[in-house]
Amino acid sequence: KIDGETMMLSVSTRYSVRIALSVRQYSSVTCQADRIQRALQAKTDADLSYDELAEKLNVTNTYAAQLLLGQAKLTETTAEKLRTALPTLKEEDVQSMIKTFPMRSYDDAILKEPHIYRTYEAITHYGEAIKAIINEQCGDGIMSAIDFYCDVGTTTGKNNEKRVVITFNGKFLPFIEQSNDDNTAKGPRD
Repeated sequence: KIDGETMMLSVSTRYSVRIALSVRQYSSVTCQADRIQRALQAKTDADLSYDELAEKLNVTNTYAAQLLLGQAKLTETTAEKLRTALPTLKEEDVQSMIKTFPMRSYDDAILKEPHIYRTYEAITHYGEAIKAIINEQCGDGIMSAIDFYCDVGTTTGKNNEKRVVITFNGKFLPFIEQSNDDNTAKGPRD
């Protein structure tokens, strides 16, 4: 049963269970496919590269692409800039980009795409060395992928060849010792 923006799911078992599911807030990339195509077409209509769009939105080029691909949430402030940058983008699509929480995942089949596979391969090949250097320079912890910036560009190599530069800029998150004195949540035995 759909009631406005909430769907009620009733499950009949020995016990009656009702679960409220939001049909408004979360949306998979598959459900957003038409909106994504319209957003990409609006970018084409505006004749903008991702670098140019990013400059107009004051975000990284990767984040600009994520916005159009439904992988990042559009803020009201950036929405104003997006409307100006992509004038053929429908207002209903802008509103959807503001109201919908993105599903930040991927289809495993995407790893078959050569650019993505090679990036994945580079991360896995150099991963242990990257981890060792991060640990040596920062301590025991990980790089955040939430407080994170990614930017893609190019440079020219010594033989005048075009080279790809991918910058990951993530906050370092140290692992903690799980001291009982610092744990403010009630434990299962309290």
